[in-house]
Formats: sequence, structure tokens, C-alpha cells
Amino acid sequence: MKRFSGLLAAASVAAGLALAAAPVMAQERVPDAPAAPAVKQSTPAAIAAAKEILAMKNVSAMYAGAVPGIIEKTKTGLLQQYLNYQKDLEEVSVIVAKKMAGRENEIGEGMAKIYAAEFTEQELKDLVVFYKSPLGQKLLTAEPRAITDSLTYIQRWAQQFGVIVNAEFKAEMKKRGKDI
Repeated sequence: MKRFSGLLAAASVAAGLALAAAPVMAQERVPDAPAAPAVKQSTPAAIAAAKEILAMKNVSAMYAGAVPGIIEKTKTGLLQQYLNYQKDLEEVSVIVAKKMAGRENEIGEGMAKIYAAEFTEQELKDLVVFYKSPLGQKLLTAEPRAITDSLTYIQRWAQQFGVIVNAEFKAEMKKRGKDI
């Protein structure tokens, strides 16, 4: 059962991949480790509740392909710079993928800490209870569909509105004696 908006997931992963590939283009410069965002300390129980909420929302689907995606993007960037090493880079990408397998779990850990910093332990526990309720279960099931349908509606609206705006531009330009 798909519980999280695929579009949101794709957008988030794409943004992460775009940022992660930046060091590849920096030509052999070893980037400094990114500074972790300042997250207030939370209790283990708050973090556990946050993890439970994230699991119920199937948020891991959002970043499941992050590690292979970043490896592939890095390999592609290196191939553009070192075309003669294609065979080696293909082989090395398999080695790097094995070494880095599972690192996407760091994302889930970080997200849980962020949630635990944003909500009190009791609020998180209340959210767990809510998501386990019939209404909470319905929200988990229906929300991704509602978000997807809303995004589709926005796209259609924007296309139709764009036609209207285009017609207005043409009308205003025609008033100036310029047919476009």
C-alpha cells in the first residue's frame, strides 16, 4: 500500500541527489563533512515515537533509492570527466555500492531526530495513537492520493490558466499594433 506521495518522494530525492553530486564537479577536491543541522536533544522515547510515525507513513520510500542514486550520479559525473576509465568506473561503482549499502538509514535516523525536536514526547505519542486510530489509518491511506490528485489538478489548472494569460498577452500586444 502506497502511503506517501510518490511525487514528493521523487522531488525530495532529486533535490538530495542534485546537491550530493556537486562535489563530483569540484574536481578531486575532498568536500568538508556537511554540518549537521542544529537539532535539540530529545529523549530516546521521543525518537522511538518519531521513528514509529515515520514507519507508519512509509517515509523510507522517500529515500530508499538515495544511496544507489547518488552513486550512479557520481559515476556519471566522473565518466564525463574521465571517459577513458569507463570500465574501471563501472566496476568501482559496484564496489562502492556494496560499501555504502544501508547508509540511507542515516536519513531515517536524522529525520526521526528532527521530528523529535519539533514535537514533544507526548505529542509524538499522541500522534502514534492517532495514526493507529481509524481516522489516522484513513489519513495514511487517503492522503497520498489526495496530494497526487491535488498536484494533478494544479497542473491542469496552470495549463488552462496559461492559455488565458497567453491570450491576454496577445490582446494587449495587438492593442499596441504588434501581432504575436
